Amino acid sequence: MSRVPILRLGRILLASIQFDLTDDQVLLLQEDILALISRGKADGIVLDVTGLDVIDSYVARALNETTRMVRLIGGEVVLTGMQPIVALTLVEIGREIIGIDAAIDLEAGVEKLRNVLRERDEDLPRSA
Repeated sequence: MSRVPILRLGRILLASIQFDLTDDQVLLLQEDILALISRGKADGIVLDVTGLDVIDSYVARALNETTRMVRLIGGEVVLTGMQPIVALTLVEIGREIIGIDAAIDLEAGVEKLRNVLRERDEDLPRSA
């Protein structure tokens, strides 16, 4: 079974989903992301779904859950590359992806995540 490769760019993880995911692959991706962030390997992830023509309700739910889990352990998530027809379909079936920051493409997503992390760092109290 193929895993979604996760690359590291400094404090940011990049996962570009280029094939339709099975339920097992979605769970593996979720586990991989949570493991990397919880071990301090990164502070956030950009999930690029440009390669997907369809996001079914299970994958949409898993993305929502993954985002909530990542935030619970102190990370951030940005979703990029959603095709208009995919967004339309998700809304029509009542499975829009809620609470996930989004950007039009991978470059914009990385920039958005960097800004979120920079703002978060500025809000942290400085230790003396």
